Amino acid sequence: MTEDRPPEPRPANENRLLPADSRLTDDLLMGLRFYSRLPLGSGQNRRPELGRIALALPFTSLVIGLAPAAILLAFEWLGGHHLFAAALAVATTVIITGGMSEDAIADAADGLFGGHTIEDRLAIMRDSRHGTFGVCAIVLLLALRITAVGSVANPLAAAGVLLASQVMARSGSLWLTVALPPARKTGASASVGRVDRRAFGVGAVFMVFLSFCLAGFAVGVLGLIVAYVLGALVVWGWIALCRRLVGGQTGDLIGALQALLEISTLAAFMIFA
Repeated sequence: MTEDRPPEPRPANENRLLPADSRLTDDLLMGLRFYSRLPLGSGQNRRPELGRIALALPFTSLVIGLAPAAILLAFEWLGGHHLFAAALAVATTVIITGGMSEDAIADAADGLFGGHTIEDRLAIMRDSRHGTFGVCAIVLLLALRITAVGSVANPLAAAGVLLASQVMARSGSLWLTVALPPARKTGASASVGRVDRRAFGVGAVFMVFLSFCLAGFAVGVLGLIVAYVLGALVVWGWIALCRRLVGGQTGDLIGALQALLEISTLAAFMIFA
């Protein structure tokens, strides 16, 4: 006869709902807190994790771009000029994001092209002051954005192109964390972790779906394919440059890649819009 034993305790998480922080909506909230300055309440902030942010990043980018797109549409329908409406939309984007990619591309330009050794380049990128390369990079980035969006005459198409370019650029830039390790043991990139291929792939599926919905009617399937191919070439070239000059990736290099992808995407869209 077997001895009676008390039942073994069940794991604490057995037969319970998944915790709230595993839901896509919470990944979206994490992404908004990381990539924007939008007022999101006084809830507790979790440490950002790029692996989770990547999953919902296309939707994060969509939310970030709604206000700029709405301002562009409103001003155009009031009879405003295309370029001025585009400038207002771009300015709104900078305000919402806190100039995150603008600061990143300035730091990257100063560091990559102003230093002679890996240590010098990383030190320059950490400096909050911007040099000649950095200032020129910001000016050119803003000018190219405004010109590209303002060149699309149809207001709905311009809004769709603006939104799609942000969705594609922000998600695509995370491939840098898949391809390269952090260049520093400390810093923003090292603290938020790397994105694995599965998380990036899921986010990429969402990105393709949203970009087709947002810009497909304006540039067609061919326009989107050209934008994807051109973006892939930009990513490949940027990875090679970062590997050679600093031996890895940093938060500034990720943000700079986002800016470059946005410009390459807008360039492709201009041809077909």
